[in-house]
Amino acid sequence: MSTDAQTFWDDQAATFDQEPDHGLLDPTTRRAWADLLLPLVPPGSSVVDLGCGTGSLSVLLAEAGHDVRGLDLSPRMVEAARVKAGARVRFTVGDAATPPYPPASADVVLARHVLWALPDPGAALRTWVSLLRPHGRLVLVEGRWSTGAGLTAARAESLVREVREEAVVERLTDPALWGREIDDERYLLLSTR
Repeated sequence: MSTDAQTFWDDQAATFDQEPDHGLLDPTTRRAWADLLLPLVPPGSSVVDLGCGTGSLSVLLAEAGHDVRGLDLSPRMVEAARVKAGARVRFTVGDAATPPYPPASADVVLARHVLWALPDPGAALRTWVSLLRPHGRLVLVEGRWSTGAGLTAARAESLVREVREEAVVERLTDPALWGREIDDERYLLLSTR
């Protein structure tokens, strides 16, 4: 990723958690994300949260007993995540396209609103899948937003099927996840093999 991207996300860090689905500050929104993600992560999993931002999902998973490593390009996002998580999560500054983790070192790779922003999403997915242990799970939360940015579910599914046998899409239309009604395409993609 470029230094322009790093600067952009550094500039967003101070207000990032004000979006309901970023900070998970509202109990209803936090519960909605917990209800969505926790059943997808086997007990005691090693999780890599790529593009973790201020660490809200990392903390949610760590509180549920998972061993979580968070990675974000923005030093300011990582700093905010460390404050939020304390010692529960290990955070690193780095590029989600080329995470600094060894192959077969995670049970779950999670990325929320990251794949669409990468210059070569196919290459990133190949790298992410290499991080998974046998029977590991790839969990992506993506969308095609009203601004025109993002990836359609069909495109994301196609990209994942180039590197995995399975890609199951679940539409995320529940306003509790976003803190408001939405009118664009948002989804979770799960691949377990």
